[in-house]
Amino acid sequence: MAFSKHNTQYESEVTRFINELKQKNPQLEEQQRTGRALLWDKAPLDLDARRRAEESRVKQQAYVYQSKL
Repeated sequence: MAFSKHNTQYESEVTRFINELKQKNPQLEEQQRTGRALLWDKAPLDLDARRRAEESRVKQQAYVYQSKL
């Protein structure tokens, strides 16, 4: 007799909650993907434009409020 470490009949309260939430709101996953794209997905960097911007940056003095007399 082999004992399995995984009980296939068990479903946690969290899993049940998420499944019920998805059934009540079928477009939930699409809304999550849209929100993620809005906040996290970024366009690829243009390395040449970034290099030119860094080269054209004017160096700031150490303490900006001190005048050079």
